[in-house]
Amino acid sequence: MQNLKVQYKTALAKKLHAKVNQISLFWKGRVGLYAILKAMGIGEGDEVIIPAFTCVVVPNAIIYLGATPVYVDITAATYNIDCSKIEEKITAATKVIIAQNTFGLSSDFDEINAIAQKHQLEVIEDCTHGFGGFYKGKANGTCAKAAFYSSQWNKPFSTGIGGMVLCQDAVLAEKLQKMEGELQEPSFKEVQMLGLQLKVRSRLNPSLYWTAIKTFRLLSKYNIVTGSSSGEELAAPILPKDFLKGLSPIQAKKGLEALSVFDQNLKHRRTIASLYTAAFAEMGFTFLTEPAYATHTIIKYPFLVKDRKAFLALAETNNIQLNDWFLSPIHPIESKFEQWHYVYGSFPIAEKISQHILNLPTDPSISIKEAQRIIQFLQKHSNHFLID
Repeated sequence: MQNLKVQYKTALAKKLHAKVNQISLFWKGRVGLYAILKAMGIGEGDEVIIPAFTCVVVPNAIIYLGATPVYVDITAATYNIDCSKIEEKITAATKVIIAQNTFGLSSDFDEINAIAQKHQLEVIEDCTHGFGGFYKGKANGTCAKAAFYSSQWNKPFSTGIGGMVLCQDAVLAEKLQKMEGELQEPSFKEVQMLGLQLKVRSRLNPSLYWTAIKTFRLLSKYNIVTGSSSGEELAAPILPKDFLKGLSPIQAKKGLEALSVFDQNLKHRRTIASLYTAAFAEMGFTFLTEPAYATHTIIKYPFLVKDRKAFLALAETNNIQLNDWFLSPIHPIESKFEQWHYVYGSFPIAEKISQHILNLPTDPSISIKEAQRIIQFLQKHSNHFLID
């Protein structure tokens, strides 16, 4: 069974043009981020810069170590950190900048790395959306000292849940390899539940999308199923019991299967996205930016609506698959932001976008025919779109 993990690491290394010993595997991507920060020596009194348009698990990992997340607004065009606003947030306590590949689009790492070098800071690439994309010809995840990836349900490829870390620095990579070896194994119950969920998801009828997603989120909240986030992670930034777990063989096996068809699936995502782009252009809207420096994986296709709740209700009535990333600047948190050191009202672009954004599916389950049906729905309700 251990051999499956070695095979999986080897396949990942080949895809990323890396060495096997640069890669460490984790139960979830957020565990990988925590491990990177800990290996870098981040702790009490330190500050870590992150975009104000992220998942709550990112500030959680920082706070678990006693450090403080410091937020920076994003650009409306890319949904990524605004490089021009990073330096004003740097203090004597700043140690790390984390920049993400939002929806699969790389941040501008030349600018970020230049700022980091000037101030002697480390850079971590949040590549949870970005596997398969590129920045100036370099694979996403290879543009910083370390990167963490997610292979959870809605990511570029899925192992149900799961994560990995890629290190460009040999000393840091060795530390993470050691930490990986000390992680506890997922419980028998967790592995069995994950296996069952993988089987159910593979056989799920698309017509049951809305019922399935509501049920899954409810069960995840109460920790009945293995979800992306547990209820306790969303309640407060307190390190959950049994957080530090390694990847199971069942995840490695699923990862090997997913990687074998990854290029084909990525090509499909871009084909579906091109249909959406053409349709929005015909309607007079531009929602997706792909700068010359990046190759976008487009794991979700973002667009803006005037009234998200009303548009989601329309979509459900018509059985149109939509996703609501990001419900807030620290998704999916919608209250008690101060627990995560976030002062609401401080980041106007991130806050406006997080009130209006929705995402269209691009994954392999969306056929050309289904994409065309989605487009017909969008055309019918184009009066709901937000122009800027």
